[in-house]
Amino acid sequence: MRIIDRVYIDGSFVEPHGEQWAPLFNPATEEQIGKVRLADEEDANRAVAAARRAFPAFSNTSKEERITMLKRLHAAVSERAGDLVEAMRVEYAAPPSFIDFAARRAGNVFLDMAEILESYDFRRRIGRADVEMRPSGVAVAITPWNSNYSFICGKLSAAIASGSTMVIKPSEMSAIQTQVITECLHEADLSKGVFNIVTGYGNVVGAALTANRDVSKITFTGSTVTGRAIAQMAATTMKRVTMELGGKSPSIILDDADLQVAVPQVLAACIAGSRILVPAYRRDEIEARLKEEVKVFTLGDPGDSEVRIGPMVSQKQWDRVQGYLRLGQEEGATLLIGGEGRPEGLERGWFVRPTIFSGVRNDMRIAREEIFGPVLCVLSYRDEEEAIAIANDTDYGLQANVFSSDLERAKRAADRIEAGRVIINGAPHEPLAPFGGFKQSGFGREFGVFGLEAFLEPRAVIS
Repeated sequence: MRIIDRVYIDGSFVEPHGEQWAPLFNPATEEQIGKVRLADEEDANRAVAAARRAFPAFSNTSKEERITMLKRLHAAVSERAGDLVEAMRVEYAAPPSFIDFAARRAGNVFLDMAEILESYDFRRRIGRADVEMRPSGVAVAITPWNSNYSFICGKLSAAIASGSTMVIKPSEMSAIQTQVITECLHEADLSKGVFNIVTGYGNVVGAALTANRDVSKITFTGSTVTGRAIAQMAATTMKRVTMELGGKSPSIILDDADLQVAVPQVLAACIAGSRILVPAYRRDEIEARLKEEVKVFTLGDPGDSEVRIGPMVSQKQWDRVQGYLRLGQEEGATLLIGGEGRPEGLERGWFVRPTIFSGVRNDMRIAREEIFGPVLCVLSYRDEEEAIAIANDTDYGLQANVFSSDLERAKRAADRIEAGRVIINGAPHEPLAPFGGFKQSGFGREFGVFGLEAFLEPRAVIS
């Protein structure tokens, strides 16, 4: 049983003032594997005060000093990649391919930001004005349970590069991952108070951080509902906010697409890319391929390299997805494969049967609401014009996929999609490209120069 009874404030692991405990579970077995003592409002305000004290000196460090810090952070995180993998395996139980990517990315984001910083000009002359990009101040990062340490490192890297100090509030459900990554970051030996990490409930610690008048910037990844509440509270003191929120991403398979490329890719994106748009005359062919290929997806122990789909993070999330599986049938969609209940052969763990709905209309709730589980909806279209219209008929706009044998045609389609990122034919991840959403998928961007500038304020001096 892992006992986590410290938070990280002002450069030290300290006992929190909060006395409430939360259980930690392995979602693949449903067994309790630990517990974490949670921070409270007093801890949140102590962390902000530490970051505030550190800000004057840290904001005046040179670009070269920050690059050196980022490289130290990369080395410290990379050195414990194996521990990060194990922490995510027991606490999140994601598939091995995802865990390996997340562990590498956690360290690499610091090098990516160091690369951006090398060529970034904080001072520029515009007309008669000298314009300087200044750090925004004390920033707060609120991160979710999925890929926990990747989000922590991504947000912290931009804050460090900008010269801002930070308080991080991770999800209480990922406290083991938080403990390991905090130990890594501590080894980089940054000045006291530059970053602080306080695990607690959103309605306690998150609310206190959002309301604190010494906080200038909030960066949040999570649900649209929670993001809306944070933005409303932040507006009372005009805090700057970056929000990466929910999505209902479309994957458009154009009529000339190579299905050997498209089908594996849309199945691999079965959480974010949850709407598959297919030409009506090829629907039967595509659905047959989807059904056959998803049958070979292995669920189970994340220590098994063949596993492709992990469990839901909690009983609550499992129940929520089961509700959508019932809802889809009530709305008139047809189960192509999957459905309610546990996958065959798995009696424990919060696993969901990989499910594909056929005959889905875009006005159904399963096509409009974020499910965040291995559930795909197949929608058919008559022509490309209708495909674009269906893709854009959503409250969200985080990411989209386009598949076509004609690259230029795919790019023309991508130009018309209302989303912050469009991936063509399963192109690999580009870490320096901006990431963020249109519409209710959020505002602001992370990664690369756009992520850096989210923590900067331009100041003009005119002479």
